[in-house]
Amino acid sequence: MTEFDRRYARHEQELHSLYLELYPGREDFYAAFIQTLRDHAGARPKPLADLDRAREADPGWYKRRDMLGMCLYIGPWAKDLKGVRKKLDYLSECGVTYLHLMPFLDTPKGRSDGGYAVSDFTKVEPSLGDMDDLEALTGEMRARGISVCMDFVMNHTSEEHEWARRARAGEKEYQDRYFFYPDRTIPDRFEETVPEVFPTTAPGSFTWLPDAGKWVMTNFYPFQWDLNYGNPAVLNDMTGYMLALANRGIDVVRIDAIPYIWKQLGTTCRNLLQVHTISRILRMAVEVACPGVLLLGEVVMAPEKIVPYFGSVERPECHMLYNATTMCTTWHTVATGDARLLRHQMDILSGLPKEYLFLNYIRCHDDIGWGLDYPWLARFGIQEVPHKRYLSDYLTGHWHGSDSKGELYNDDPVSGDARMCGTTASLCGIETARRECRLSDLENYLRRDLALHAFMFAQSGLPILYAGDEVAQENDYTYHLDPDKADDSRYLHRGDFDWKKAENRHTAGTPEQAVFDGLKTLEAVRRSSKAFDSDADFWTLDAGDNAILALGRWKDGEGVLALFNFAGTEKTARVEEDGVWEDLCTGEKQTVRAAGLPPYGYKLLRLTRA
Repeated sequence: MTEFDRRYARHEQELHSLYLELYPGREDFYAAFIQTLRDHAGARPKPLADLDRAREADPGWYKRRDMLGMCLYIGPWAKDLKGVRKKLDYLSECGVTYLHLMPFLDTPKGRSDGGYAVSDFTKVEPSLGDMDDLEALTGEMRARGISVCMDFVMNHTSEEHEWARRARAGEKEYQDRYFFYPDRTIPDRFEETVPEVFPTTAPGSFTWLPDAGKWVMTNFYPFQWDLNYGNPAVLNDMTGYMLALANRGIDVVRIDAIPYIWKQLGTTCRNLLQVHTISRILRMAVEVACPGVLLLGEVVMAPEKIVPYFGSVERPECHMLYNATTMCTTWHTVATGDARLLRHQMDILSGLPKEYLFLNYIRCHDDIGWGLDYPWLARFGIQEVPHKRYLSDYLTGHWHGSDSKGELYNDDPVSGDARMCGTTASLCGIETARRECRLSDLENYLRRDLALHAFMFAQSGLPILYAGDEVAQENDYTYHLDPDKADDSRYLHRGDFDWKKAENRHTAGTPEQAVFDGLKTLEAVRRSSKAFDSDADFWTLDAGDNAILALGRWKDGEGVLALFNFAGTEKTARVEEDGVWEDLCTGEKQTVRAAGLPPYGYKLLRLTRA
C-alpha cells in the first residue's frame, strides 16, 4: 500500500459520504476530487514529503510555547518576495517561527480589496515576484524553522478571473460557477435574509452586469464574485489550487471568509451546515495529500459561532482559529479601564477543550469591530449603541482624557457600528505622548503597549505580532494622499515599515528599544515555564479591583500568576494565594496578597515556594 493509499484509507468512508451528501449522485466528480488529491500528493517535493512524515509523527508541533507568529504585507515591509528573503535575519532576531504573508496572489490594481479579489490562483502579483520566488522563500524559511501562512480566498474570485471573464461572455459552464440571475426575483429573495457585509461602502449583495445582462452575487464588493459551492466543479478546482500552493512550501492555509461559502435562499448565508461539511472535507484533503499543512479558519464572529469551526475532537475541521472576541474585548478594556468583561471572556475560553488552538493577537491587518457580549454588559446598564459610540470616541481621541489616535472605518451613525483602525502604539497613546514630548505619559503608554502584549503571551494559543508593533510603529497618515487608498482607513495601519526607525531598537532609551526588548523578555518568559503550554489549565482570580485582570496557569507542578492593571493609576492586586512568587521579568520575589502595579502595569509571577 502506498503512502497516499494508507492516508486515504483512513478517511475514505467519511470523505465519500460527505462529498455525496453535498453532491448526491455525483460519483464522477468524487472520483475527480480523489484524483486531484492523488496528483498533488504525488507531486509533493521531497523536502515537503519528509516534513509531512515528521509532522505526522509530532501532530502537536504547532502548539509549542516557543512558537511566535508575525503578520505582514510583503510590499510595504520589504517591497517583494526577494526582499523578504533579505530580511530573514530580522525575523529570526524577533524570534518569529510563523510568518503570515498577507495576500500575494495576482489581483487587479485598484479593485482588489487589499488582495482579496484574486484574478489568478496560480500566479503571484507581478510586482512581488513569481512562484519560483515564493518557493525559494519558503524553502529558506523552512531551513530556519519558520512556517509560512498564506491567505486562500475561497468565497469569491475577482471579476478579472478567467472563470469570471468567461461567465461574463455568456458561457453557461462558468456562469454556473457563480450566482447569475436574469432579473431581480431571486436576488431580492436573497437580500430579504442576507445581512450586508459593508452597508456603507458596498450595500446590497448583487451587482448588475450590463454587458452580460444579468445580476451576479457579490456579498463583499462588486468586483468580488461569490463562488457557487453547490457546483462540485468549484470545490474540486479550488481544492486543486490550494494543494498546488501547499506544494510551493505553504505550511498554513488561511481560509478567508469561510463562514460565507455556502449560499441558500431563506437563510443568512452564514455558518450553514454545508460550510462545516466543506471544512471537514478540506481537513481530510490535506491529511491525505499533505498532512504537514494546517488549516486556519478566518471566522470573525461571536464565540458560539467560532468554536464549531474546530469541528469535534473525533472529526476536526480547522486546526486553528482567530481569537477575535478577546482582541476586541481587550480594546474595550483599554477604553473603559474595567476588566470584568475580559475576565468573563477568559472564563469562557478556559472551559473549551484543550485541543482547540486559538491565534491570539492585539492588532492585525484589519479593523477592530465591536462584537462584544452586550447581553452580559447590559447587567451593568451598558447599552450597545451608546457604548459603541463611546469606544469609537475614546480610541479616536475625541473623548476627554484620551490620547489614542485611531480612525473610523465604515462608520454607521445609526447602529454605532463603526470599526476602528490604527496601530497598537498609536491606539495606546504613544504617538500623542511622543509628539507632545510628555515623557511621563510616554513611559505609561509604553508600559500599556507591553502589558497588552504580555496579556497576549499569557493566553493559551499561538501569539501573533503585527509587523511594526515590535518597534512601536505609529499610524501612517500618508494614505490620505493616495487616491487608491484614501477611502479605506485600514491603510492607517498598513503603511510602509520604517526600517530606519526600526534601527532605534538598538538605541537605549528609545521607544523602539523599550518595546522591542520588552517583547524579547516576554518571549523568553513564555518559553521558560510549562504553565504557558497551550494545554495548561488556566482560570481567572478575583484581584479585588475591577481594573485588574488576574490569570492563573498550571501544568505539571509549574504555576504562573499573571496580573494586568488596565487603569491609568497605581493599583494593588489582592489575590488570596499563599507562597513566594518570582517576577519572571525582573527576578524579584514577593507575595501576592498585596501586589503593587504601576499605571497600565503587569506582572508575570512564578510560584517558587508554596
